[in-house]
Amino acid sequence: MLTLVSPAKTLDFDTAPGTRKSTQPAFLEQSASLVADARRLSPEDIRELMGVSETIANLNYQRFQNWTTPFNLDNAKQAILAFRGDVYSGLDADTLNSGQLGFAQRHLRILSGLYGLLRPLDLIQPYRLEMGLKFANSGGANLYQFWGDRITRALNGQLGRSGSRVLVNLASNEYFKAVQPRAVDGEIITPVFKDLKNGAYKVISFYAKKARGQMARYIVEQELNDVDGLLEFSAGGYRYNKKESGPREPVFTRKAPLA
Repeated sequence: MLTLVSPAKTLDFDTAPGTRKSTQPAFLEQSASLVADARRLSPEDIRELMGVSETIANLNYQRFQNWTTPFNLDNAKQAILAFRGDVYSGLDADTLNSGQLGFAQRHLRILSGLYGLLRPLDLIQPYRLEMGLKFANSGGANLYQFWGDRITRALNGQLGRSGSRVLVNLASNEYFKAVQPRAVDGEIITPVFKDLKNGAYKVISFYAKKARGQMARYIVEQELNDVDGLLEFSAGGYRYNKKESGPREPVFTRKAPLA
């Protein structure tokens, strides 16, 4: 079983990683091609493309200029420890032990606009390049065209080695669009997290993002490799709601966030 999560815009390259173990991203050659295209953008181009402030545009202009290979622990950091934000708050990877990190390395994957598909311990350098940007590049009019079927083919190969042909989709819609579901050689399960609001269960983005991270951590902690175990998830007060669920879309609900 493989679990997919999205990356995060917020990064932490200041805190020293808790492990020296690291691996290299599988698509570094493709990443270098995208960086070469991005280096042609001015700070103002980046500001317009990403819809960000002048400060953030300048920061990411410098990131593209400074991006260099080979990656090592002096100039890069493990992806799961570098990303921050709501999903990664729920995942809380800094507190995973070595055995849990090892399981994550085999069963957790991070989608990325720049790196394509990352294992948790794959090294990355600072960047911002959301998958949904209309970023014209050498491979097409946007990043979906650039990555094409590469990510799906990589997932199929890794599913075959995971011990279970189940793909748990905890990624956002923006990022999962980089996967071609009909070509996935396995069953796709997409958990949904809903909170009670105004008398009805609804997806509330902030809470749902954190819950996706909490479920990713639950999968790692329990070393799950089957769908049935997912239904026992209860972090944050969520419980499996059979009535709200579909065959491949288990829904987890709660009446109020835990204090």
